[in-house]
Amino acid sequence: MQPAKEKISNLASAAKERAETYEAKVEEKAEKMTARTEEEKKIAEERRRAKEAEAKMKLHEAKAKHAADKLTGAHATGASAPGRTTLPAYPQGGYSERKLP
Repeated sequence: MQPAKEKISNLASAAKERAETYEAKVEEKAEKMTARTEEEKKIAEERRRAKEAEAKMKLHEAKAKHAADKLTGAHATGASAPGRTTLPAYPQGGYSERKLP
């Protein structure tokens, strides 16, 4: 269950990163359209690159957190896997050697 949860969390983080990257590109285009000088256009491009780098950094931090959550998953809470018992499969008193009539 934990690997599936980690994978879904990673997919969500990647989607968020892509959305932030797209948003940075749209903002850059808008800034370039309103820019009057070549310097302002370069500044807009640098802002986009900084925002993309920040989004990528957030993605990697989120993936590291998901991996850490997977490692500490059931052990941290003391819970067992759902649907499974923590009781042994053999009888508590052991097997009897006595034959029944």
